[in-house]
Amino acid sequence: MKNTTEYQQKKILVLGLAKSGVAAANLLHKLGAEVTVNDRLPIEENEAGKALQEVGIKVICGGHPIEILDDHFDVIVKNPGIPYNNPLVLKALDKEIPIITEIELGYHVSEADFIGITGSNGKTTTTTLLFDILKQGKKQPLIAGNIGTVACEVAQTASSENLIVTELSSFQLMGIEEFRPKIAILLNIFDAHIDYHGSRKNYVNAKGQLFKNQTEEDYCILNADDEEVLSLGDSNKAKKVLFSTKQVLKEGTYIKDNCIYYNQDNVLSLKDIALPGKHNLENIMAALSAAKILGVDNETIRDVLHVFTGVKHRLQYVETIAGRKFYNDSKATNILATKKAITAFAKPVILLAGGLDRGNEFDELIPELKNVKTLITFGQTASKLERAAKLAGIESIQHVDNVEHAVNIAYELSIAGDVVLLSPACASWDQYKTFEERGDMFIDAVHKLK
Repeated sequence: MKNTTEYQQKKILVLGLAKSGVAAANLLHKLGAEVTVNDRLPIEENEAGKALQEVGIKVICGGHPIEILDDHFDVIVKNPGIPYNNPLVLKALDKEIPIITEIELGYHVSEADFIGITGSNGKTTTTTLLFDILKQGKKQPLIAGNIGTVACEVAQTASSENLIVTELSSFQLMGIEEFRPKIAILLNIFDAHIDYHGSRKNYVNAKGQLFKNQTEEDYCILNADDEEVLSLGDSNKAKKVLFSTKQVLKEGTYIKDNCIYYNQDNVLSLKDIALPGKHNLENIMAALSAAKILGVDNETIRDVLHVFTGVKHRLQYVETIAGRKFYNDSKATNILATKKAITAFAKPVILLAGGLDRGNEFDELIPELKNVKTLITFGQTASKLERAAKLAGIESIQHVDNVEHAVNIAYELSIAGDVVLLSPACASWDQYKTFEERGDMFIDAVHKLK
């Protein structure tokens, strides 16, 4: 860890706990900052808050009182989940207090270079796949970010020999000032998190933050099939590496004769890829591009892709019971992800979908719903999904209370050879704390069927 004096003797407010807030508070305390933590959960119920108090950190719990800002903080480290329209955050912005996320903090203490991966869909798969390839290629990678391991925690143990492969959300990227990835990957941009950002333009600009500090010594990997992605990379000083599933490129990563090429070099055949779904080709090509930049040989890439079948909650194969195949795609929290999940299967599927209502309809999903034989809905968006299903001509529609009930009904309505797919097209927060909790309920319910 770098012996930085960036935060020494500064008054810093850590706003919101969870894993990232706890890690940030402990690190700042270690770096000699005067830390105050503020979390909405009352101290009586807040085990993390109590633990921070025990090491001498000031903790204010039970809400976000605006008066806390009277303490004249130099910096706020904000939990990414807290929106910028929160009254305390708005007041801090009015006072021109810098607001960062813990990824910025991690960058300041890290001896290792970062690889930053973002996009509306495919971040987790690409991050995990690239980590596996680099590990197999003996590049000493570490994994961090939105994937579940806190970057500022990982950075403390990283050396200059490591690479930190980091999944980054738009929420995290809004809170960077100097963060500079050696390799930046932008997979795609679709409508997502508009309720948080306020507009699509703000969301796109947040994604573009990934590139803002890159120099000629860095690389940015861009999806050549997405004009918005290309436009964000236009002003970037980094060396551009493009990938495309639709075009044969002069340079970069592309498909030709059912093989993936990198700069005219045939890396592997599509038939050697274990990961299902055409949409995953973008994720594979992005990860492959980064691996080639870092000098990983083709044999290593082939070996990993021959066995890599994805990550938990992202088109995860769970079990085959009485000829029915069950797949958990709980991480599909938007329409695009569900569209891609449905089209990953050649045969009609039994789709389990629903969740938090963010105000949108599901008309965009109608073309793919024609490949659904039965729709089973739950959560706040059930009626909206049922409306779209009727427009798509689906006759078999069922409404249930939760995912567990949906699994049982799906089994009863299915026959041998069917695919039962949980791909909600919605966030989980109306019924479940996380998409992981929702996916785990699905997995448990499938196993109970045995």
